[in-house]
Order: sequence, then C-alpha cells, then structure tokens
Amino acid sequence: MTTSVKTSDTEVKKSGKNPLKGLLDYGQSPWMDYIRRDLLTDGELKRLIHDDGLMGMTSNPSIFAKAITSSKFYSDILDSPDAKKLNATQVYEKIAVRDVQDAADIFRPVYDESRHRDGYVSLEVSPTLALEMQKTLDEARRLWKMVNRPNVMIKVPGTKECIPAIRQLLEEGININITLLFAQSAYEQVAEVFIAALEARAAKNQNLAHIASVASFFVSRIDTLADSLIDEKLKSASDPNQKALLNGLKGKVAIANAKVTYKKYQELFSGPRWNALKAKNAQTQRLLWASTSTKNKAYRDVIYVEELIGADTVDTIPPATFDAFRDHGKLRPSLTENVNEAIKTMSDLEKAGISMKEITDKLLVDGIKLFADAFTELLEATGKTAGVRA
Repeated sequence: MTTSVKTSDTEVKKSGKNPLKGLLDYGQSPWMDYIRRDLLTDGELKRLIHDDGLMGMTSNPSIFAKAITSSKFYSDILDSPDAKKLNATQVYEKIAVRDVQDAADIFRPVYDESRHRDGYVSLEVSPTLALEMQKTLDEARRLWKMVNRPNVMIKVPGTKECIPAIRQLLEEGININITLLFAQSAYEQVAEVFIAALEARAAKNQNLAHIASVASFFVSRIDTLADSLIDEKLKSASDPNQKALLNGLKGKVAIANAKVTYKKYQELFSGPRWNALKAKNAQTQRLLWASTSTKNKAYRDVIYVEELIGADTVDTIPPATFDAFRDHGKLRPSLTENVNEAIKTMSDLEKAGISMKEITDKLLVDGIKLFADAFTELLEATGKTAGVRA
C-alpha cells in the first residue's frame, strides 16, 4: 500500500477523462480504503474529491495501525499528558474518532449534494466482538454517538451472531457498513434485515430518507483461495477434460460470485415490497466491492475494479489500485455482462469438486481472525507508542 495518494494531471490527461470520475457515469461510487491524518490536514482529501470524484472512505484496524506506527501525525494525542490517563483502546478511539469526524466534515458537501447517498466515512466496531451480538450492538451505538456525524457508517461484521444487532441498529436509524461478506446467502440475509428494519421504521412513521447502508462483499480473497484449491486439484487430475475445466476456472470465481450476487441485489430491490419503501424515500442498500486489490500478479492490477462496474454500487479501493485505475483503468458496464457465463462458472466450480460454501465459510473464519489479530496488534502498537497499558 502506498502511503499517499497524489492526483497527477499528466496521468489524468493522458487518456482524456479521469477513469475514476468515469465510474460515476456508470452509477458506481469510488470510495477509498484508506485514512491517515495528513490526508485530512494538507488538503489532499479535498483534491481527491474534486479531481477524482472520490465519494467516500472506509477504514479498518490495519489501516489505522499503519497510520499510527508509520507516521508522526498522531504525536499530539500519543504524547499528551491526557493519554497517560487512558488505556490503549481509549487512546486509539481518540485518534480514530477525530480522523473519522474530520473526514466526515470534508465529505459533508458530497453527502448533502448526493442527498445522503454518498459522502460516508466508516468506522469499525472491535473485530474481537464479531461473535458477540450484544457487545457489538452496544459498541456500535457508543461509536455512533462518539463520532456524532450523520455521514458516518459503523462497520459491523455480517456474522450470524451479529445479524440481529445489524437489524436493531438500522431500525434505530444508525448507518451500517456490513462487512466480511463472501457468500451470496450471507448477502441475502443482510439485505433482508435491511429491508425489514426500514419496514419497521415505516410502520412507526419514522423517516427513511437518511438511513444508509452498504453490504461489503469481498472479492479478491475468493480468487486467492479458489485458485489454490484449483491448483491442488490440477496436481492429481489426469483427465484432459477435467484439467480444461479446472484451468478455465482460474481467476474467474470471485468476479462470477460478485455478478451473481449483484443479480440478486437487482431482484431484492425491485417489486412491490421494495417499491412501497421507495415511495417513502428509502434508498437501496448498495453492494460495496471490498478487497479489490489484485493479489495475484498474473492478473491485471485493476481487474477487480474494471470487471465490477455497475449502477448502484460502491467500490472501495486501496491507494495503489486507486492510482493504477486513474492511470490505465478502462470503463464499461461490466457488472451486467455475461451474467449467464458467471452462473455457469459457479456451477462448473461445483462440477470440478470444489465447494463454494467451503470457500466462503473458510474465508469468513479466516477474516474474523485476521481482523481480530490486526485489532489486537493495533492496540499493542498504540499502547507501546503512547506508553500506556494495552
């Protein structure tokens, strides 16, 4: 990951219109998966909004850990006498909440001009609570109140334990970014609770127009695991047809999974049930493509942006991929192309003896651990830097 993002006029002019801004023409909002203090204080975030059409921002523990440990931008908090009276979690929250508040304030014009569709900044509940419903519920409410901005989203994992918390938070009017979604079935579940929460608000004659949510559907990690399982199968495959089937699946599963899920989105947010909410000014819960950096160097470095462009979606892009797409990204309405082929890819995967459910189940378990470990490391690093107890 790069440590800064600078808009280059030369790069933009090379191909005419900036491809990042071009995403907006297809109904997709580019968000950035990155936050650091200098981005907010030196005018760079404002430039990204103006020059690149940046519409929002996400954060996570790994991003904050890098920001805190690799820079001096937080020394005013870390070295303050007040910090010595706090524990590591409280110091981290002072840092994170201030950054999210300041970023939300910079994005506020985007939020207002888009009529609450964009301009959001996400802050995550502790990933160590991913399997604890009540603690997640309590922490999400607490962070929402701490940030105290209408254009913040609280990130909550889409685990089965946290689904009831997501339902309750949305009904209370709290914007939620539902993270760690890998399976279409998991997506359908969070879309259902979103719709149910809005229906509950509508039944109480409460406002729906300002309720926003995204379903963060992870992409590249699926190919990383699927490709490794395909390679294992290829080692023992002797039948030429089986080999051809397996080779034809490499690098295709993640995008196919996303396309099929987007098809489901289109079905869920249409028809009489949704139209009744739409009439009350409800906005859809958009799919957000997460994990969009290319892990396999054999694949195009912007593949998970180029192949998932479609209306009413968000792509949260890490800085290196953001720069790369600005430089050489190609635009087309790719998300609705070859959907039948995507369905066939998912069918062929099962035919090849590889279970998509096992892939997504493993990625969820691994993701929970990865995020929780990152958060623990973040608190240890913050505590060490500030000289306070973890």
